[in-house]
Amino acid sequence: MLDKKIFKHSTQLRVRNYEVDWQGIVHNGNYLLYCEVGRVEYLRHIGAKVDLNSINSDSRVVLVRNEIDYLAPAMFDDLLIVSTRISFIKNSSFAMEGIVERESTGERIVENVAYHVWLDPETNKSKPVPDDMRRLVQSFEGEHCSIEWPSVNV
Repeated sequence: MLDKKIFKHSTQLRVRNYEVDWQGIVHNGNYLLYCEVGRVEYLRHIGAKVDLNSINSDSRVVLVRNEIDYLAPAMFDDLLIVSTRISFIKNSSFAMEGIVERESTGERIVENVAYHVWLDPETNKSKPVPDDMRRLVQSFEGEHCSIEWPSVNV
């Protein structure tokens, strides 16, 4: 279980009618979309420039793995709280964690871990996460994020 106490950012979503199946339960793929909304809002909140092509630079950032644990169903018209954080930044990759809860009860609906890689847009090869992004995350997350800084060769 992810530790909710160390999450500093959250956003609200309401379940819409076209997101549920014939039982009135949110279709499983929509939870990944809810977590994506949380990730984008988190990046905006910490001051990262987010557009269709990149985050804070002339690079590309791609999602390479998405893990989700389904814990309880959300239903039509539920108000959901999506909490998001960056848990680590390595050389060219970083992970964002997400928790979706029912606002009325605090019941945990899903947990998500999404792994991303920073790419050079011309070669599609991985490249280091920019230092300005590391600084933004470190400033916001503090001790609750493991950040590896690239070593400088002298």
